[in-house]
Amino acid sequence: MINNVPVSTIMTSNVVKLYLSDSITKAESLFIKHHIKPIPVVKENHIVGMLSYTDLLRISFVDAVFEDEKIVDSTVYNMFTIEQVMVKNLVVVSPETTIKEVADLLAKNEFHALPVIVEGEIVGIVTTTDLIKYLIDQY
Repeated sequence: MINNVPVSTIMTSNVVKLYLSDSITKAESLFIKHHIKPIPVVKENHIVGMLSYTDLLRISFVDAVFEDEKIVDSTVYNMFTIEQVMVKNLVVVSPETTIKEVADLLAKNEFHALPVIVEGEIVGIVTTTDLIKYLIDQY
């Protein structure tokens, strides 16, 4: 395996984003449409948070009642804003951060994606799936 490979070689650079003014319903539709779990939340292209599908399940309680349900009642969503539900204290990396460093961060924490940032602006996202695909390609 090659050492010191930058995360920019495996990150997704065409990032689906949410804005603080977007609705929770829009967030859910993006999760479903793009088959993704975390979505960065931006304000004027600067990252301010991350929202995951699990965050939506927490506010809806649907996972405790209807485990097979994929679409949550929008009434619950209208009670919250993205800013209220998103994670705000983010760990971020730069495009030059090595894949090994990213793997260490993801292994030691409870999240499954890291925003890749240059001067406060999101330029990519790297997920545990990206890491697994990279490892598969090495063999």
